[in-house]
Amino acid sequence: MKRDNIQVNDRQLACARINSEEGQNYLKSMAAAANYAWVNRSSMTFLCRQAFAKIFHSTPDDLDMHMIYDVSHNIAKIEQHMLDGKLKTLMMHRKGATRAFPPNHPLIPVDYQLTGQPVLIGGTMGTCSYVLTGTEKGMQRTFGTTCHGAGRAYSRAKSRRNLDYMTVLDNLKEKGISIRVASPKLVMEEAPESYKNVTDVVNTCHGAGISDKCIKLRPIAVIKG
Repeated sequence: MKRDNIQVNDRQLACARINSEEGQNYLKSMAAAANYAWVNRSSMTFLCRQAFAKIFHSTPDDLDMHMIYDVSHNIAKIEQHMLDGKLKTLMMHRKGATRAFPPNHPLIPVDYQLTGQPVLIGGTMGTCSYVLTGTEKGMQRTFGTTCHGAGRAYSRAKSRRNLDYMTVLDNLKEKGISIRVASPKLVMEEAPESYKNVTDVVNTCHGAGISDKCIKLRPIAVIKG
């Protein structure tokens, strides 16, 4: 950054010019991580379908277990946006955020051209999550971007210090939520108390017009790897 005379407004931020060696290495590494994520989600989807098929003595197709939508977040993409009254090609890096393109945008699938891009905002394993759709107002005000989650209220370390493993499990059980977890510490780190109120966050996005509320989802089973 010093070499290229790049200044940022927060000491925690760092960046590199896209066409520099560092910038190109970052984009390649990000692409590799994104490919891993796509394959990981595809594998989990396949195994989930197989489990349901086995228990219900049916097939995933007969159970209507088709993919509705899959999207990456925390990723950089090359897009065209209006900036200072001109159409420009930009590198959009969405951290803690996801695309929320409006209806009729050429980069969203045909199935969602009339509704706008689905926006998946995950809550917590003990509350709820939401599906929203992108808006034209969001395209103008946030480059077609919305948050992808509620955001943490406690750091992971604070969650481990302040929350009790069994209490979290008991609370989930009382709500009828089944959980499978690879490590006990993940239970505290991902406890509902560790996150902000997702409904408040979603209502803020909806009220600001950057995305429209569509569906509220209630968890019945949680897998933490």
